[in-house]
Amino acid sequence: MPSPLMADNLADLAGIQHGFFTRQGGVSKGIYASLNCGLGSRDTPQAVIANRGRVALDLGALMPTVLTPYQIHSADALVVGGPFPPGDPPRADALVTQTPGLAIGILTADCGPVLFADPQARVVAAAHAGWRGAIQGILEATIVAMESLGARRSRIHTALGPCISQPNYEVGKEFQDRFIAHNPSYARFFKTQLNATRPRFDLPGFILSDLAARGLASIASEAHCTYANESKFFSYRRSTHRSEADYGREISAILVA
Repeated sequence: MPSPLMADNLADLAGIQHGFFTRQGGVSKGIYASLNCGLGSRDTPQAVIANRGRVALDLGALMPTVLTPYQIHSADALVVGGPFPPGDPPRADALVTQTPGLAIGILTADCGPVLFADPQARVVAAAHAGWRGAIQGILEATIVAMESLGARRSRIHTALGPCISQPNYEVGKEFQDRFIAHNPSYARFFKTQLNATRPRFDLPGFILSDLAARGLASIASEAHCTYANESKFFSYRRSTHRSEADYGREISAILVA
């Protein structure tokens, strides 16, 4: 069965269940072994559905699945109150809910999964923060959506889960220039190693810095490197470097108990 990573600040909240689930504890085989939760992968749908059922059970969800959006690397956060039509998830990069027992989550394989909770308003959220979504404002959009349900940012606790680390995130100069054009202070999130020509981007540092500017109650990090830890995490970049045909996705999820 799954054995998710948990952030101390979220685990301490009464009435909130969460987990940053690794690739361990599922039924998928081959390159998808074993807890692949990506319905968009080429894994057998039956295996993915079974894996997501295991996650829902671990969280104590009232439904045998976890709601996830069709992720588009946007700044779109969606409030949800119940299940989506079968096979037709909404296009967004964050889900927000106050419905008890409704597990919501996002899928990653190097991007940053961020979970949020206001235990007093009983509002939770899950956001997918790749570099595109992060620079466009997905984290602020998620907080604003939570506030629409009565949350207050001064009561919101949040945590970043596993994502690719700076030593393994080589990018092009045009990527770096785009960030610096957006905000010159973002230069601090790039480093060029000795004898290297291409910079490396600090995605977890960028996400945590963004969260720190939002006036939240607490911020935690479980940002283990997805690229470097093959036994625990799927990685899009690692699979690409190996010319593999596809890759699995891990899920990060949260609910109001």
